[in-house]
Amino acid sequence: MPSRARPLSPHLQIYRKQLTSVTSIIHRLTGVVLSGFAVLVTWGLVALASGAPAWSQFADCLAGPVGRLATAAAVLLLVYHWLNGMRHLAWDTGWGLDLKTAAITGWSVVALTPILSALALWCLWT
Repeated sequence: MPSRARPLSPHLQIYRKQLTSVTSIIHRLTGVVLSGFAVLVTWGLVALASGAPAWSQFADCLAGPVGRLATAAAVLLLVYHWLNGMRHLAWDTGWGLDLKTAAITGWSVVALTPILSALALWCLWT
Protein backbone atom coordinates (compact mmCIF):
# COMPACT_ATOMS: atom_id res chain seq x y z
CA MET A 1 0.00 0.00 0.00
CA PRO A 2 1.56 3.36 -0.95
CA SER A 3 2.19 5.82 1.85
CA ARG A 4 0.48 9.15 1.64
CA ALA A 5 2.34 12.38 2.22
CA ARG A 6 1.05 13.63 5.54
CA PRO A 7 2.08 16.81 7.27
CA LEU A 8 4.42 16.38 10.20
CA SER A 9 3.38 17.67 13.56
CA PRO A 10 5.28 20.75 14.71
CA HIS A 11 8.54 20.04 16.50
CA LEU A 12 10.17 21.92 19.35
CA GLN A 13 12.72 23.38 16.97
CA ILE A 14 10.18 25.58 15.22
CA TYR A 15 8.73 27.08 18.38
CA ARG A 16 10.22 30.21 19.87
CA LYS A 17 11.59 29.57 23.33
CA GLN A 18 9.67 31.30 26.10
CA LEU A 19 11.06 32.41 29.43
CA THR A 20 8.66 30.23 31.40
CA SER A 21 9.56 27.09 29.49
CA VAL A 22 13.31 27.73 29.68
CA THR A 23 13.21 28.45 33.42
CA SER A 24 11.11 25.33 33.96
CA ILE A 25 13.56 23.14 32.04
CA ILE A 26 16.52 24.64 33.91
CA HIS A 27 14.64 24.07 37.19
CA ARG A 28 14.36 20.38 36.39
CA LEU A 29 18.01 20.13 35.36
CA THR A 30 19.20 21.86 38.53
CA GLY A 31 17.16 19.41 40.57
CA VAL A 32 18.84 16.47 38.86
CA VAL A 33 22.34 17.92 39.29
CA LEU A 34 21.65 18.84 42.92
CA SER A 35 20.69 15.25 43.63
CA GLY A 36 24.18 14.36 42.43
CA PHE A 37 25.63 16.88 44.87
CA ALA A 38 23.83 14.92 47.60
CA VAL A 39 26.67 12.41 47.26
CA LEU A 40 29.12 15.15 48.22
CA VAL A 41 27.00 16.13 51.22
CA THR A 42 26.80 12.48 52.27
CA TRP A 43 30.58 12.19 52.02
CA GLY A 44 30.90 15.24 54.26
CA LEU A 45 28.48 13.84 56.84
CA VAL A 46 30.24 10.47 56.89
CA ALA A 47 33.59 12.25 57.25
CA LEU A 48 32.21 14.33 60.10
CA ALA A 49 30.97 11.22 61.88
CA SER A 50 34.22 9.35 61.24
CA GLY A 51 36.42 11.73 63.18
CA ALA A 52 38.98 14.47 62.76
CA PRO A 53 41.29 12.78 60.19
CA ALA A 54 38.43 12.01 57.79
CA TRP A 55 36.92 15.48 58.25
CA SER A 56 40.31 17.08 57.66
CA GLN A 57 40.69 15.19 54.38
CA PHE A 58 37.19 16.23 53.28
CA ALA A 59 37.81 19.86 54.24
CA ASP A 60 41.11 19.85 52.34
CA CYS A 61 39.33 18.60 49.22
CA LEU A 62 36.75 21.37 49.48
CA ALA A 63 39.45 24.00 50.07
CA GLY A 64 41.20 23.17 46.78
CA PRO A 65 40.30 24.67 43.42
CA VAL A 66 38.09 21.75 42.37
CA GLY A 67 36.31 21.82 45.73
CA ARG A 68 35.73 25.56 45.50
CA LEU A 69 34.39 25.18 41.97
CA ALA A 70 32.07 22.38 43.10
CA THR A 71 30.91 24.48 46.06
CA ALA A 72 30.26 27.50 43.86
CA ALA A 73 28.34 25.37 41.35
CA ALA A 74 26.28 23.77 44.09
CA VAL A 75 25.42 27.13 45.64
CA LEU A 76 24.50 28.64 42.26
CA LEU A 77 22.28 25.69 41.38
CA LEU A 78 20.71 25.60 44.83
CA VAL A 79 19.89 29.31 44.79
CA TYR A 80 18.34 29.10 41.32
CA HIS A 81 16.37 25.98 42.22
CA TRP A 82 15.12 27.59 45.43
CA LEU A 83 14.09 30.87 43.82
CA ASN A 84 12.37 29.19 40.91
CA GLY A 85 10.77 26.69 43.27
CA MET A 86 9.23 29.57 45.21
CA ARG A 87 7.91 30.88 41.91
CA HIS A 88 6.37 27.50 41.14
CA LEU A 89 4.80 27.36 44.59
CA ALA A 90 3.25 30.77 43.96
CA TRP A 91 1.86 29.42 40.69
CA ASP A 92 0.32 26.52 42.59
CA THR A 93 -1.72 29.04 44.57
CA GLY A 94 -2.84 30.73 41.36
CA TRP A 95 -0.68 33.83 41.80
CA GLY A 96 1.55 35.08 39.00
CA LEU A 97 0.08 33.11 36.13
CA ASP A 98 -0.61 36.12 33.92
CA LEU A 99 2.02 36.84 31.27
CA LYS A 100 3.30 40.09 32.76
CA THR A 101 3.82 38.70 36.27
CA ALA A 102 5.30 35.47 34.91
CA ALA A 103 7.84 37.50 32.93
CA ILE A 104 8.70 39.73 35.90
CA THR A 105 9.17 36.80 38.27
CA GLY A 106 11.13 34.85 35.65
CA TRP A 107 13.58 37.66 35.04
CA SER A 108 13.75 38.26 38.79
CA VAL A 109 14.90 34.67 39.30
CA VAL A 110 17.50 35.07 36.54
CA ALA A 111 18.77 38.36 37.99
CA LEU A 112 18.74 37.37 41.66
CA THR A 113 20.46 34.01 41.21
CA PRO A 114 24.01 35.32 40.61
CA ILE A 115 23.59 38.12 43.17
CA LEU A 116 22.40 35.87 45.99
CA SER A 117 24.90 33.15 45.01
CA ALA A 118 27.78 35.61 45.18
CA LEU A 119 26.55 36.86 48.56
CA ALA A 120 26.24 33.31 49.89
CA LEU A 121 29.71 32.35 48.64
CA TRP A 122 31.19 35.53 50.10
CA CYS A 123 29.65 34.69 53.48
CA LEU A 124 30.85 31.09 53.19
CA TRP A 125 34.42 31.86 52.19
CA THR A 126 35.20 34.88 54.34
